[in-house]
Amino acid sequence: VDRGISTYAYPLSDRSEESYMDSPFKGWGEKQNQKNSASYVEISAASSATVTVKSHGDLLGQVNWGELEQKGQVSNDRVKAEIIDRGRNWVHTTVIDDDTGKPIPCRIHFRSVKGVPYAPHGYHSHVNSDMGTWHIDNGGDVRLGQSSYAYIDGTCQGWLPRGEVIVDVARGFEYEPLRVKMRVEPGQRNLELRIKRWCDMKADRYFSGDTHVHFLSTQGAHTEAQGEDLDVVNLLLSQWGHLFSNTEEFIGHPSVAHNGKSIVYATQENRQHVLGHLTLLGLKHPVDPWCSGGSNEAEHGGNLETTLSHWADACHDQGGTVILPHIPNPNCEPATLIATGRVDAVEYLTHAIYGHNEYYRYLNCGYKLPLVGGTDKMTSDVPVGLYRTYVYIPDNEEFNYDNWCKYLRAGNTFLSGGPIIRLTADGQPIGSTVDLPGNGGMVEIEASCDSIFPIHTLEIVKNGQVAASTEEGKGAKALQLKTKLHVDRHSWIIARCGGPRYVQPTLHNDGWRRGIIAHTSPIYIAVGEAWWMFDSETANYMLTLAEGGLSYIRKTARHYSSGSVTHHHGETDHQAFLERPFMEAIETIHKRMHELGISH
Repeated sequence: VDRGISTYAYPLSDRSEESYMDSPFKGWGEKQNQKNSASYVEISAASSATVTVKSHGDLLGQVNWGELEQKGQVSNDRVKAEIIDRGRNWVHTTVIDDDTGKPIPCRIHFRSVKGVPYAPHGYHSHVNSDMGTWHIDNGGDVRLGQSSYAYIDGTCQGWLPRGEVIVDVARGFEYEPLRVKMRVEPGQRNLELRIKRWCDMKADRYFSGDTHVHFLSTQGAHTEAQGEDLDVVNLLLSQWGHLFSNTEEFIGHPSVAHNGKSIVYATQENRQHVLGHLTLLGLKHPVDPWCSGGSNEAEHGGNLETTLSHWADACHDQGGTVILPHIPNPNCEPATLIATGRVDAVEYLTHAIYGHNEYYRYLNCGYKLPLVGGTDKMTSDVPVGLYRTYVYIPDNEEFNYDNWCKYLRAGNTFLSGGPIIRLTADGQPIGSTVDLPGNGGMVEIEASCDSIFPIHTLEIVKNGQVAASTEEGKGAKALQLKTKLHVDRHSWIIARCGGPRYVQPTLHNDGWRRGIIAHTSPIYIAVGEAWWMFDSETANYMLTLAEGGLSYIRKTARHYSSGSVTHHHGETDHQAFLERPFMEAIETIHKRMHELGISH
């Protein structure tokens, strides 16, 4: 614009209004339009101004601003320009919980019927202009593909277009999302919307949390958690080369919101680029160093100062909880951690089957490991709690952070990326052990899933293989499965649900394009004695990884010259300090093999 100013030109949705309104993913964004047509731009200019439109340097056309103001629409062979702002009102919006009649925290998106977003005042129509947001602009709003949402306390205000306006509202997985078209009349100053809870997991004593969040402030985490109906946020300090994040948030105890509706605990993810990553929940004191071994995680060129196992020990010494995040990557030390009993639970970040198979591998080798869900949120295109962990806390126990971690370790948990999934075996809940006589028997399995999103498959997996399933090709909001399985040896079962055949999930519109799935922790089935399982292939795999860890320490990792450094642990033999957990793992696995009479 030669005599005025303009914003960036942003692409509008390439879906029809009808398609957008009828989408089964109301409240959860839409796929980004990667094309440049149609686009909108905000312009303020003199009547004599010329608006020039180019694409990749190619001139598409020019429009006289005064003529466009007068006619409302001007076209040439390659460009049609139209003024679409026909007036606006400053509107106060309230979102009401239909059950309580009171304003409810949520996230909200407004747009005109043309698709132009109108963010509430103080929020962004396009988070960081639709560019990357790693470590920046991380709080108060979230972008899901084409749509940016504002996290509000149930009230907001700002400009809305006169005439028809589309409002998109969501609050986690337990509220029915709302996508509705309303009218804003001249002079109108108020707008009221209502959303309704369709299930109440807290009433069933399941409390949700995200095990893996970065960069938010504590208050920002409370705001986003309440907007997503999430009970717990684990806000993880970490190191990224010479960048240390969230140092100022660490207080060594939980932050409980003034209304008691959310808990944020600033704790740590400690990382080593070859050995692996480790999430340390509930730390009362920092576990230093946060990262080790150079590369992009610790100081550039830094030495290998410690291992994940020592971090896990330091966490447990404080009464903390150790999570193996995004199983299994990086995949050098996880086997050592699991073999030596240092892992309290493992985490899925995505629907990747590779992670599933690694988890099942360890279960088949007899390691009891609850499953949790986390987002690894580092950007504004990931809602906190998009993958979340539901933890069962008994009626006689208070919901607080310590109990949430305690019962997470106990194993009655499930991961949800949308669906609410349930599982029992002979009436016993997730995380329990069903005891059968020595000759085994039939076990009655019941599973169900309910969802605000369409789901296609509900499966029972036994010892890593699908043992029973039900499918709904067109997708459904609820699926049930009841079956009997014959069990004649120690086993485990889980329930999982998602897209067609489960391995082809429907995708969220977050930056990771995560699958819409849910997955329980195991129920264990013991036959004739205390539960155990062993798999020789997995044991040898674990030995290979542990030996690889020793090789990395001895041959590849960077070390300071002996005698030139006093290490944080105070031991004189740093090499022995680093190798000790791997030697413990190898010895432990060998001992199991010897006890079972297995050669190696």
